[in-house]
Amino acid sequence: MKIAQIDVNYGSSSTGKIVSDLHVGLEESGHSVQAFFGRGPASNIDAVHKISHDLEVGLHVLGTRVTGFTGDYSPMATRNLIKALDTYKPDLVHLHDLHGYFVNINTVVNYLKKNNIPTVWTFHCEFMYTGNCGYALDCDKWQTHCEACPSLRDYPKTWFFDRTAKMFDVKYKMFDDFENLHIVAPSDWLARRIRKSVIAGSKNVSVISNGLDLDVFYPRDPNGLRSNLNLKGQFTVLSVGSNFWSKIKGGEWILKLAERMPQVLFVMIGVDSRPDLAPDNVHMIPPVRDQNLLAEYYSAADVFLLTSSHETFSMVTAESLACGTPVVGFDSGAPKEVAPNGYGSFVTHGDIEGLKVCITEHMNQSNKKQSSKYSDFAKKMYSKERMVQKYEVIYKNLVEGK
Repeated sequence: MKIAQIDVNYGSSSTGKIVSDLHVGLEESGHSVQAFFGRGPASNIDAVHKISHDLEVGLHVLGTRVTGFTGDYSPMATRNLIKALDTYKPDLVHLHDLHGYFVNINTVVNYLKKNNIPTVWTFHCEFMYTGNCGYALDCDKWQTHCEACPSLRDYPKTWFFDRTAKMFDVKYKMFDDFENLHIVAPSDWLARRIRKSVIAGSKNVSVISNGLDLDVFYPRDPNGLRSNLNLKGQFTVLSVGSNFWSKIKGGEWILKLAERMPQVLFVMIGVDSRPDLAPDNVHMIPPVRDQNLLAEYYSAADVFLLTSSHETFSMVTAESLACGTPVVGFDSGAPKEVAPNGYGSFVTHGDIEGLKVCITEHMNQSNKKQSSKYSDFAKKMYSKERMVQKYEVIYKNLVEGK
């Protein structure tokens, strides 16, 4: 089967890693795969193609800021993509994140519909069934009709105009007659929301958990890294993320918790600048690109802490389990599925005392952290091989039903 994948990234970010893992796994299964992406450095892999130019991405961002519309300002990248698809002639196209200022979304979808190309679309966030936002949070207008958006200053940010009602209508029309489409969600939580949406709720929706490279994410010997960090047996709580100081990621909750637990070391990976009032027991580290080093940090921690307000899956939760470390955090959607009872402990968002109780329970456990318990669960549930196999079934059924 000839498969084209399209995403904003390739090999980097959570979605980009999923795309690259799918690419490799599908080729190993005998399929031909071409991947097309919009942002990041160009790839030296022959079958991986960057379709956009950084200047056009910048102009797309500016157009979104000024007009309030997004997904409309990348004509050259869109032409590059459609020309490449015309040349490759895929049996199936697998869409991931089309937002991110790198392609004209409606043009691409209309091309797929016009040519009746079987399409799988993985919704990694909520952007495609809302008027504008990637995370609807407590707003439920997407179940009826988006307008008067409360999140205009969040991604994709606009300075002046609220175009959410218009974009909602455009998306509704775009999906309404998109017949040869199968939507995939990485969690039951997100799938339930998709099915409630006006825009995409009538389409076929399946759930496939995101997969991990378990040759990278597995329990490592924690002693070496703990020695290098001079932890001296100190109980360590790890958090990994980006945009920690956004309201979505909730980094401020980590600082508040650290003030209440001075005997605990909190390590935050993904922080470029340290807030002035951060407690002394918070160790902040810039983003770690080396995935093997990241796995060592997961393994060295006693507990992984998730303070997000909203997650449609949570790759960091799955990665932590794969490295043998349990999870505590706010109940922010899908993570409670990713690390169910026995592997994760979750409390209501904002319940900082509840987080303290969960961490304290782990501190008081007389036995050593049961790394194999968590890693064995992750092997069973989140291997990239399992993910590839499940997608292959959907591809085959969709192509044969064409």
